Amino acid sequence: MTMAACGSVTAETLGFEASQAIPAAKGTLPKGLFAAKPTAPLSAKTKQHLVHSIASITMLALLRPTNTGLEASARMPEILVLGLRLADGVQETPDDVIELIASQRASGILFAVVRTAEHEGTTREECQFAVRRAIPGRAGHTPTFRVFHSAWEPAGEMFLDVNGATMDELWASLCSQTILGSTDFAELDARITRVERIRALEVAVAKLTADHKRAKNPAQRNEIYAKLHKAKNELAALQ
Repeated sequence: MTMAACGSVTAETLGFEASQAIPAAKGTLPKGLFAAKPTAPLSAKTKQHLVHSIASITMLALLRPTNTGLEASARMPEILVLGLRLADGVQETPDDVIELIASQRASGILFAVVRTAEHEGTTREECQFAVRRAIPGRAGHTPTFRVFHSAWEPAGEMFLDVNGATMDELWASLCSQTILGSTDFAELDARITRVERIRALEVAVAKLTADHKRAKNPAQRNEIYAKLHKAKNELAALQ
């Protein structure tokens, strides 16, 4: 069987088994499929990104209890691995297209985004993983979703592990691999929250440090220093 491919990326290159791969003849999805029945009104910007920023959409793999050996889950009956090939010249993943596609499917989608990028005087094919996941929030409140990405790496060096005992745990592991670079799925929301807070504090410390150097008024300098000291202490406690 010839596997579906997004550039050079296939289910096999990502580390999945042949039984989980989509045949090439069934892999291509028309972009108009996702514009036909959006879960929310389709903005002109998202439509433009879908038409001009995405060259192709390809089903690469479908993970189910029957081909993974994992325990079934009502919440996560299957996981789709979808390849998005960026159009020539497009270098960043359009998150609104990820949101558009992922919001139309109840179960999880892991995106393998492929681009052509300049590297050391030539070009190479690179890949980035992306997932849409609910941001940790208070119980009983309407969930807010966000698109998370991995770093861009050479396409041939991007691998995923099928990890966990259930389909829920597999999805959590794939999210962890994408967001945190780890197959560990334990307490994932708490770990994501911690990493996000660290990143926010690092940005705040850099800005407050620069503001403190520029400030001339003693009272203003003292106020900025107090904020900087507090941010540094919180950052040190989290690291």
